[in-house]
Order: sequence, then C-alpha cells, then structure tokens
Amino acid sequence: MTQQRLLTAKTSLKRNIGDYSLIIVGSFLQALSYVLFLAPYKIVPGGVYGISIVIHHVSIGVFPFFSEGLPMGATALLFNIPLMILAMKKLGLSSGPKTIATFLLISVFTDTLSYFIGNEPLVENDRFIACFYGGAILGLGVTCIFRAKSTSAGTDVLARVLANNSNLKVSNMIIVLDSMVVLLGLLVFQDWAVPLYSWFTIFVYGKVVEMFQTENPNRAVFIVSKKTQEIKDLIVNKMGMRGTFLHGRGMYEGKEKEIIFTIAERKDLPRLKNEIKEIDSTAFVSTMHASKDSPPPGI
Repeated sequence: MTQQRLLTAKTSLKRNIGDYSLIIVGSFLQALSYVLFLAPYKIVPGGVYGISIVIHHVSIGVFPFFSEGLPMGATALLFNIPLMILAMKKLGLSSGPKTIATFLLISVFTDTLSYFIGNEPLVENDRFIACFYGGAILGLGVTCIFRAKSTSAGTDVLARVLANNSNLKVSNMIIVLDSMVVLLGLLVFQDWAVPLYSWFTIFVYGKVVEMFQTENPNRAVFIVSKKTQEIKDLIVNKMGMRGTFLHGRGMYEGKEKEIIFTIAERKDLPRLKNEIKEIDSTAFVSTMHASKDSPPPGI
C-alpha cells in the first residue's frame, strides 16, 4: 500500500511539473505576442488583454509615473483578480491554482518584456505581419495553457458565469464579449483598421488552437453512483450542464441502478471528476469521445 502511494505521488509530481512547465512556456508566448506584435500596432485581440492594450495607449502621457502608458500586465491583473474570485464563487473552478499561476505569469512576463523592449514593434510598418504572427504565437501559448488543464481567466471566465444556469452557450458568450472588446478599440482609436486587423488576429489564433487541439473537445460521461440526486445538482445547478438518467441493472447482484449520462467539455472534465469524488468517493466515472451536435433525448 505504501509503495502504491509512493508511486501515485511520483506520478502526480511528474504530471504537475509537466503542467507547470507548459504554463510557463504558454504564459511567456502570450506575453511575447502582446508586447512584440499586438500592442505596438493597437491590435485588440479581445479579452482582458485587449482592454489592457486600449487602456495602455489611452493613458500615455496621462500619469506622471507612467508616462509611457499604464503597464498592460498590471492592468490585466486588476481585471483578472476579481474575475477569478467571481469564478470561484459561482463555478467552483477546481483548476484555480493553475489559473492563478497562469494569469500572474502572463502579467509578470508582459510587463518585464515591456520594460526591457519598450513599445517598439518587432516588425516595423507591417501591421498585417504583426497581426498574423501575433495571433499564431498567441494561439501556441493558449494551446500550452489548455494542455496544462489551465486557463488564463479573463473573459472566458465571465462568459461561463453569464452562461451558467441559462440557455446561452459559453462559446457564443465568449464571441460576444471578445467582439465587444474589439469594438471598444474602434471607439477609442477611431480607426476601422483596428477591428479588422484584430478580428483577423482572433481568427489566426483560433485556427492555431484548433490545429494543435486535435482531440475532440467534448466528452460523453457516464456516472454510476448511489448519490445520483447530489450529482444531478452538481451537473445542472452548479456547472450549468445538462444530462439524462439511464436505467440499468448490475450483472452481479442484479440490482436496479440509475446511470447519469452527460456531455462535458474537456476543460471542464477534471473539475467534474473531482467534485463527483467529493460527493461519492466510490462513484464510477467513464468517459469517451463525443459530438455535441445533436444531444440525445432527455438532455
């Protein structure tokens, strides 16, 4: 038993080292994208850092201590901290430690790179190259973060809170919120090139994430437990998902059982499993690839 625990601890340590290494790399790549490609050309890629880029440029020359504009990383941090607190209250967010590490590292890397490099773009007088490579590098960074089972908080957290307990899809809410941030860039900078280049950056970033996230983002989840009502409350009321009860009979004892079936996004799966185990440590959870295009009857 002790040897088994030791092996489990080693496996967990190895997994955590791998995850946090990906978080460091992903955070640095995102910061690199903001500082070298996007911010110098006023490209607003949606999200918290899109707002931070706008505030950074608007505040240039306004504050004596920040004559070159408010630092993007620190500004983003002021948004991410309350969003993270909101997510923990409303969603539980079991990936909290990784998410906190992610947005802190992005902020630190962004302001550190800005301090040493300044506001000059890597490529002079070529906004298209900047938005293309900025989007691609941003996509690589986000892919690393996702593979570490983390998020960088921001508007995706707000989208999940707004979509929770409603008929709205999280993906649609993210599109709406990011588009609002892009339009904020248009209103502030009074330049139609800003949203056009910004949406192209978002398109490139999305395609890069899609290319490297080859695994189906949806999972079919089957849950066998004696505490079906508590798990139903978790799925429906706490996580804002839907599901259905399947009736089955155990082969060995021949007893009637209720099996919960639901569809979960891959990023929500670790939290779902953890909270199920907190409700019923003996619960059996099985997952498989799934498509959410047409939900089965009862969902």
